[in-house]
Amino acid sequence: MSASIPSTPAGRNSCLRRLFQTAIAGIVCLMSNEPVLAGVAAPPKTDKATVAASQSVLRVNSTNQPYDFFRPWTKKAPFSRRGLGTLIAGGRILVTAELVANSTFIELEKAATAAKSAATVERVDYECNLAVLRPADPAFLADMKPMELDSGVRVGDRATILQLEHNGEIAQTVGTVTSIVVGGYPMDNLGLLLFRLSAPMQQRDGSFTLPAVRNGRLLGLLMRYDARSQTADIISAPVIEHFLKEVNKAAYGGFARVGLIFTMTRDPQLRRYIGLKEPGGVYLSEVLPGSSAQKAGLKKGDVILAVGGKTIDQDGNYEDEAFGRISFSHLTNTMSFPGDTVPFRIFREGNILEIPVKLESRDPSKVVSESYVVDRAPRFVVLGGIVFMELSRPYLQEWGGDWTKKAPQRLVFYDAFQNELPQDRGKIVFISQILPSPDTIGYEDLDNLVVSKVNNRPIRNLDDLAEAIRHPVDGFQKIELEEDPGILFLDAAAIEKNQDHLIKKYALPALQRL
Repeated sequence: MSASIPSTPAGRNSCLRRLFQTAIAGIVCLMSNEPVLAGVAAPPKTDKATVAASQSVLRVNSTNQPYDFFRPWTKKAPFSRRGLGTLIAGGRILVTAELVANSTFIELEKAATAAKSAATVERVDYECNLAVLRPADPAFLADMKPMELDSGVRVGDRATILQLEHNGEIAQTVGTVTSIVVGGYPMDNLGLLLFRLSAPMQQRDGSFTLPAVRNGRLLGLLMRYDARSQTADIISAPVIEHFLKEVNKAAYGGFARVGLIFTMTRDPQLRRYIGLKEPGGVYLSEVLPGSSAQKAGLKKGDVILAVGGKTIDQDGNYEDEAFGRISFSHLTNTMSFPGDTVPFRIFREGNILEIPVKLESRDPSKVVSESYVVDRAPRFVVLGGIVFMELSRPYLQEWGGDWTKKAPQRLVFYDAFQNELPQDRGKIVFISQILPSPDTIGYEDLDNLVVSKVNNRPIRNLDDLAEAIRHPVDGFQKIELEEDPGILFLDAAAIEKNQDHLIKKYALPALQRL
């Protein structure tokens, strides 16, 4: 296409100015992927659904103060976390449990007006990393709109992660759902459904908990983000839906666990060895003691062929109508509830059996080493300066991110392989440290030693220990250990005489917390 250039200077300048403006508009268009109309870049499209969803989010400011597991009678210094909460039906604010863990004060803040209201935790579940809050003043949410859940996402769909700028404006990061899997949740590594998004996020104010939305509905809450791979793990809408249904019940049941460990059956020699001719199925390598699976009669060596009428392949997956091929644990952990009975079709010694499994949630009191101790103080007993505790993962995590290598390896071993311990083993009671005192002279360097007996009584928890020390043997507290030096002796009368001095010297609120 050709164009004539005017002969006068004013005409030439006007023509060149129009050509320059058109060229610039074209460059801007190429950079923004927007079409050019009559030489002018079109305005960017506005996602009305996302803008509407922004009326359902607000800041959540939480002051948190966890206990110090090296000194279990004290707390660490308080710190603050800031994230986003999403208003849902019933006047509740949905956030991750991590945001409000060990909270001492929670404040809701409207981004646009900076209006604030105190809030309380109505229900929290650290296994699924979710919590619901209620404002102290219900009228605080009157001008906001609850957001509905979106469970219909598919791989390849686009979703938007919402953040807030310092000035209260909504920042949108568009991402793509790259996979839908059953993955470990951070607190307890429970396998639940999660959505994985690829999104180029930037650090912004209050990015601890962020909603992901699609078509104006809540897809889930961001709980992990890897800046290197630009991958976000999202607590999925089905998990949120399960959590909210349990919250509405009179007694919160949480999430069920079957209690089994399986291996794939891709190895043709394994299939030939066990006589398996079915095309799919997974091999039960372990059935956890006291679990739903054990109570139902499942055994090590069984092959699971179907769960809830869904055929299981050699990798432990089934074809889900909504999400494609995912692990069958989605059927038992997320889609089912404690108290439900799910049929298992298994192969055992050449026979096909149908076994109904009544699902149960895990009883924390029967866990040898708890994965989390949150919103409550750790238990301890101090005897003459010897500090006794029960093993938990938070204690081991005091050694930092590399705790599996730096923490006492005997305790790490107990935590890692607790499922292989006898059912009646109980808690692991150990000496966490020695507070120097007249009663512990010579024992100052002892720590992290597992206690087996006190005064000839087996110790399965701190309650056993507290009872045992009330019955000295020949005037001495006799403490038997699993490792060297094997046995410790403390003068019972001297301990009682010196206990007030011990409390004052180390500012102990008490000599035990059970």
